[in-house]
Amino acid sequence: MTVPPSLLFVFGMGYSARRLAARLVPAGWRVAGTSRAKDADFGPGVRVLQWGGEGEVRPPSGAHWLVTLPPDLDGCPAARAVGKRAGEAASVTYLSTTGVYGDLGGGWAMEWSPVNPGSARATARVLAERQWQEATGGAVRIVRLPGIYGPGRSPFGRLRDGMATRVVKPGQVFSRVHVEDIARGLEALLSKPALTGVFHLCDDEPAPPQDVTAFAAGLLGLETPPEVAIADAGLSPMARSFYAECKRVSNSRTKAALGWRPLYPSYRGGLASVLGEEQAGT
Repeated sequence: MTVPPSLLFVFGMGYSARRLAARLVPAGWRVAGTSRAKDADFGPGVRVLQWGGEGEVRPPSGAHWLVTLPPDLDGCPAARAVGKRAGEAASVTYLSTTGVYGDLGGGWAMEWSPVNPGSARATARVLAERQWQEATGGAVRIVRLPGIYGPGRSPFGRLRDGMATRVVKPGQVFSRVHVEDIARGLEALLSKPALTGVFHLCDDEPAPPQDVTAFAAGLLGLETPPEVAIADAGLSPMARSFYAECKRVSNSRTKAALGWRPLYPSYRGGLASVLGEEQAGT
């Protein structure tokens, strides 16, 4: 997809934003943003200033704003810092999470489904979304993401280290998204700055987590880890919180509005691509 070159300013130049920048810069875009890290390599053509979420930050007027920062208990740090200037942006896109829907018992979360946060983290996300809705007069694009995977963020590392487990909770499924599909979806959204509302960037095949681990082990030629019942898995509180919610995430509105389709509609193709990238050192 060809997007007219412009300026993107990212609050939080993290994993997904770097992937997006790698697509935009060769197309002539200028990319700038913030990071907590010092002296990190964000790739060619990307200018980043250090900002930890407190104090003043001044994104360029007329730029497209992408907000990837996690919220705190008071919502979004970027919204507090610059929300009053949101009208100066060419567009504002906020990356949120499908965790705002809470537990749906395996049912489908649509882009128009009501939020029902079941954790403090998800409640903070809902607050952050509302802050940007208010700052933009409803013109924000809220992109809700499920579990993100890609090079450096996949089951392969734990499998190679012998640390992987296949935790089983009957009926449990998760939706996922490859980081490249996030980048492609955001690029499509940038090409339509007048679009507003909620968008889901996710794959087409919600799946049990133990199936994903088994497939990844097969790609590596390793023995499949044995199944462990969730009650016996000794999960951390954070991990248990993920298993407390079960939902399937629809991307129907996003496909219709953007013409976007996931390059990796299932974890099988996505993991095969991740392994290829990691082996190629890209």
